[in-house]
Amino acid sequence: MRGTIMSGLHILAFGAHADDVEIGMAGTIAKYTKQGYEVGICDLTEADLSSNGTIELRKEEAKAAARIMGVKTRLNLAMPDRGLYMKEEYIREIVKVIRTYKPKLVFAPYYEDRHPDHANCAKLVEEAIFSAGIRKYMPEVSPHRVESFYYYMINGFHKPNFCIDISEYLSIKVESLEAYESQFSTGSDGVKTPLTEGYVETVIAREKMFGKEVGVLYAEGFMSKKPVLLHADLVGGCK
Repeated sequence: MRGTIMSGLHILAFGAHADDVEIGMAGTIAKYTKQGYEVGICDLTEADLSSNGTIELRKEEAKAAARIMGVKTRLNLAMPDRGLYMKEEYIREIVKVIRTYKPKLVFAPYYEDRHPDHANCAKLVEEAIFSAGIRKYMPEVSPHRVESFYYYMINGFHKPNFCIDISEYLSIKVESLEAYESQFSTGSDGVKTPLTEGYVETVIAREKMFGKEVGVLYAEGFMSKKPVLLHADLVGGCK
């Protein structure tokens, strides 16, 4: 486990690679850190098989992106890139993170994402959340039950179960993505990939579409396998 993170997080977002969380929910993270909530990010791999950049550069970019979003706590489990299979050792590592930092809400990539690492990250986190609440599983660390588990989108456009208004935070989202210059810009010696061919613009367009669907400028969409309880008055004081 590499990196530091504070105890008692309000939100803990998992990603297979550094930049996954930013693509899916940087606006939401910025929104809540601005309100004083503690948010942590846990990247499962060092993205060592990425076509562009290096492990060291990606770490620096991840730190910069975290600062931009207001995230003070980020760690990397250094699991093998393109090797996120359903292994007990990986589940146990994630359980340790959940039990140590006791998040109320956990996020992971959508389980039907086209990238196998993203989908497998979701499955590993789901398994770990379940096991983290079992007292006799890894009894050396006190159990912790996550209140809610949601999925964010990376690739593609899927129908969300709910959206979060990020209109005031889109610029922070874009800035956090631009911190990953090695991934979203070919540079002089870079390799062209789907990420370098207008990917950030595509993400912005998606958030604009979600915003239009819910009546705001920009929104991020999320999925849940369980019904979502609204913590708001539906009529909003209408008379």
